[in-house]
Amino acid sequence: MQTSNKMTDRRIVRSKEALKQALLSLLSQKSFSSISITEIVELANYNRGTFYTHYDNKEALLDDILTPLMEELVASFRAPYGEVDIFHIDELPANAVKIFDHIHQNAGVYTSLFKSDVLPLVRDKMFSALKQIALEDLDYPSEELNHELLIIYNMHALIGLVFHWIENNFHYSVPYMRDQLVLMINWRPRSVRTQIKRTDLT
Repeated sequence: MQTSNKMTDRRIVRSKEALKQALLSLLSQKSFSSISITEIVELANYNRGTFYTHYDNKEALLDDILTPLMEELVASFRAPYGEVDIFHIDELPANAVKIFDHIHQNAGVYTSLFKSDVLPLVRDKMFSALKQIALEDLDYPSEELNHELLIIYNMHALIGLVFHWIENNFHYSVPYMRDQLVLMINWRPRSVRTQIKRTDLT
């Protein structure tokens, strides 16, 4: 009986994974709104009955792709400080940064999502997930800075960097991105040379 259950579980996992991959493949070619369930099941080599056994609609299938992805994203963000009481940002080793590892390990999924019209949804989910976890987990010791505004500023900067990396087909390596992020976090210039060419009016 146990063996039968295991086989059933494996079949469920296999069929759901095939449906997810079919949707991701189609998202690379056309808009989400124009994708039909028939197209998804045909590409996955299953029937509509199998689809409706697992999902009510294609939105539920998309959510089944995004939810675990966001959970992994949050776990990768938490990795540098998850086991400590005080997080010394200025002592952060680059190899403790795991968010780029997560993105690169799921490069195919993120690339497909970035080619599609669900990108705004993906960005909103990424930002909301990271903002919420940062607000809950991190307490910056400053009376002058607004904690929520600081988190929003930092999360937009991080997601902007991640998006640029994905959009440029992972041009830089994971270790390079880790190193650069740590350098950016600790870079505090007091002045910046301007490159504006001015006309002398005197």
